[in-house]
Amino acid sequence: MPIIYLSPSTQEFNHYVNGGTEEYYMNLLADKMVPYLDASGIRYARNTPDMTAASSIAASNAGNYDLHLALHSNAAAGDQAGKARGSIAFYYPASEKGRRAAQLIAEGLKAIYPDPNLVRTQSTTSLGEVARVRVPAVLLELAFHDNPEDAAWIKANLDRVARSLVLSLTEFFEIPFFETEDPRPGVVDVTWGALNIRARPDRTAPVLAQAPDGAPLTVLNGADGWYLVRYNGAVGYVCGDYITFV
Repeated sequence: MPIIYLSPSTQEFNHYVNGGTEEYYMNLLADKMVPYLDASGIRYARNTPDMTAASSIAASNAGNYDLHLALHSNAAAGDQAGKARGSIAFYYPASEKGRRAAQLIAEGLKAIYPDPNLVRTQSTTSLGEVARVRVPAVLLELAFHDNPEDAAWIKANLDRVARSLVLSLTEFFEIPFFETEDPRPGVVDVTWGALNIRARPDRTAPVLAQAPDGAPLTVLNGADGWYLVRYNGAVGYVCGDYITFV
């Protein structure tokens, strides 16, 4: 199953025009993403508020992730201060996967941001969390926290944004999206040695683990004849024909 590095802002000095900080609200957004990530089988590691952008990049590069996702809110300078609005999903220009992830995230946000024409993607080589990480990356500037309307929108829509982001991630990884977990105990029921646990609900997807006949496992969710299961620490998909519930 895919694994991401989730990097909410560590910028506690960036204050919202209506109270609070960028660090606080982007970490709250990450918190709200976690149940959707768990339900959909996307594993994650996450930075902490005491880290910096540099240490977040180092931690991401030290792991083996499929995507780096940085969560930020924006502020304008000069005569645009307090006036600019909109969402920007940044990606590295040479990264096709980063570009695709940014496009999916932007398309999802267009459905919930007040003016979809102000939601866009943009390539950059100057932002470290897309330019200096080893894996495909997106840095999301969700909206402008120095603008009263945008700041109010962020605070009122964190749940919707979290759902939208994880839905976009499932589209990027080509796996089903689930709202919540529905854990049930089950056992493997095969007439041969072991059941393959796969990375996606597809018989050609990579095998992550194997569970022998009679092995107990936890069924987390199901769709289209496949079950998302947890077995001995591995999370992946099995064909539903070979699971018996207990």
